[in-house]
Amino acid sequence: MPEAKLPPNRRPSQTKIVATVGPACDMPEQLVELIRAGVDVFRVNTAHGTLDEHQRRIDDIRRASRELSQTAAILVDLAGPKIRLGELPGGKLRCAVGDRVRFVRGAEATRPGDLATTYAPLVDELAVGDRVLLADGLVALVVEQVEPDAVGCRVIQAGLLRSRQGVNLPGVKLSVPTLAEHDRENAAWAARAGADFIGLSFVRSADDVRQLKALIEDANSEAQVVAKIEKPEAVDCLEAIVEAAAAVMVARGDLGVEIDIAQVPIVQKRIIRVAHRFHKPVIVATQMLDSMQHSRLPTRAEATDVANAILDGADACMLSGETAIGEYPREAVEMMHRIALATEPLVRRRRESETIELDPADKAPITEATAQAAGRLAEAIDARMVLVATASGRTALRLSKDRLFMPTVGVSDSDAVLRRMCLYWGVIPLAGAPVGNPIEVMKYVVHLGREAGYLTSGDRAVLLTGTGLKTAEHNMVVVHEVE
Repeated sequence: MPEAKLPPNRRPSQTKIVATVGPACDMPEQLVELIRAGVDVFRVNTAHGTLDEHQRRIDDIRRASRELSQTAAILVDLAGPKIRLGELPGGKLRCAVGDRVRFVRGAEATRPGDLATTYAPLVDELAVGDRVLLADGLVALVVEQVEPDAVGCRVIQAGLLRSRQGVNLPGVKLSVPTLAEHDRENAAWAARAGADFIGLSFVRSADDVRQLKALIEDANSEAQVVAKIEKPEAVDCLEAIVEAAAAVMVARGDLGVEIDIAQVPIVQKRIIRVAHRFHKPVIVATQMLDSMQHSRLPTRAEATDVANAILDGADACMLSGETAIGEYPREAVEMMHRIALATEPLVRRRRESETIELDPADKAPITEATAQAAGRLAEAIDARMVLVATASGRTALRLSKDRLFMPTVGVSDSDAVLRRMCLYWGVIPLAGAPVGNPIEVMKYVVHLGREAGYLTSGDRAVLLTGTGLKTAEHNMVVVHEVE
């Protein structure tokens, strides 16, 4: 493996960037370009493609990471119980307000005005008065009649439907499990393939998260569950879901269809606030720089959206179609990085005006207090770098929540933990450090810091580590002045 090194002498954005891998960026040289541009986590979407294609992409991501000696993590996203239209006669259907259409059993509609879906029990589970949203909410129906083998609906919002478009049923209680059989198979594959994170789509309860965690544990994997908040049921029991998951995603695509779109910004802020309270990383996703699929520049509204997500407290922002199928994947990553760099000074000023308090329910109060003290000490002595030696990554995550505006380097003897840190705001994962000896850790990182231009003579660095006592893993702070 190439020699470990810190990033070059420039202040990278503290906000992490998640990029979806797809046909536009899945060649090995393109993946290398994206890591150089600022990607920390690559998302593999199992809703599209085969397991062989996904495995090739994972292998290529690992190779690109090794080539650059730069840690990059992989998030495998499960498709979830997404309901889609079946094949339409002629492939499309124009709907006008007042038109009548019917949902029928089967995967293919044979009569004009009939709609089939991929969800067999739909006809049995709809009731008069239910709303049905199609094509990401562009077409809206209301159920007016229920028959044994068909459900009659009236169009209340006009638009064009195409085969295989999505179906959303806000407020309708469905019998379909969150973890369908194909998702269980994909999750088991992802665990065996070495995924760092597995995204659980359409979460409805904390029990859904626990089921996926049990499946991952059965596969002897260290992958962590990212709960995607995109249904009103998830918003209703948000605290329990966030507590059960390792990280959460504000999945605004389906969320904006399942709830009133006017409420999405408010719900986004609430999800981020709850995630911070539980010390969990949070990703904001969907249409962040959507116009960059076909343009070298985003709209002003999109740039503002990314900035506001960072100001809300997002640990990471995600690119979907922009990198997967867009014409300018590298430019989209670079633009997100530029917006983060421009926004983060305001985060710093806001953070300095706030008082950070210990969480009385924290299960590791000594580590919690020591981590906070290390951050405050580093700021008080104007340290150039904070180091944290961690076995699980939890203390590095705790430091990231304090939003320290200096390089925060996380070292561990676990590759899985290092990749996990790729999602932690402001944390730079560094492989190869002699983690068992605090003095050697400091020497190693200071040497690399001087080579990378982070440190020079007279600079100070702070190390957060432990004495090895069972009562507290992180109970020691070391201050070092570079000779």
